[in-house]
Amino acid sequence: MEIHEDQILTGEEGEILQEIMNIAFGKSAADLADVIDTHVVLSIPFIKIMQVTELPVYIRDHVKDYKKISIVEQNFWGRFKGDALLIFSSGSGKELIAMLQHGQVEMSSFESDPIDILERETLMEVGNILIGACVGKLAELLKDVVTYTPPMVVVERYYTDALSGKQFDADKTAIVLKTDFSFTEGNVSGFLFLVTSNDSIKWLKDALRIFIEQYE
Repeated sequence: MEIHEDQILTGEEGEILQEIMNIAFGKSAADLADVIDTHVVLSIPFIKIMQVTELPVYIRDHVKDYKKISIVEQNFWGRFKGDALLIFSSGSGKELIAMLQHGQVEMSSFESDPIDILERETLMEVGNILIGACVGKLAELLKDVVTYTPPMVVVERYYTDALSGKQFDADKTAIVLKTDFSFTEGNVSGFLFLVTSNDSIKWLKDALRIFIEQYE
């Protein structure tokens, strides 16, 4: 599908959206710091517009160095709607459990099924905090309200198998908002992708214009 010119953000719109994403990611990092005694270091958000069919390859290209990944995926709905994909490096789930329990968990105890369940629940909880705070703040700044589906978790899967591409509508255009993150404590890193479709693009352009007008 061809990407039409009016679906592409102008340079000014892109810069404002990037700044808003900076604020939103900062909010999610601060909320997580209230739960885990560590700071999350975030890169400057990167924005890219592409056909949805290109999305799985784009994401795989960014996470291929991890080999195995865990994914927390959550859909959000409002005038701003789409998918949030929080992708963790291999081993992040167990690191997060140890951090939540202040390092009191013995690594050998992670072999049993109950720990697998705990790992899934921990990733889900951390993902819920990061995605909810980030998307919620983004929507708030753009005068929208969103609701969420319960998060879905994929744990420790080889990166080429973790994303099938079937969950994305091939007829859509995607605005991909990406940041990479790492924790100052523990070996935890990954990427957060927010993918919104062409259904939200007209609203997003109008919302960015209104946001800019507040400061003119």
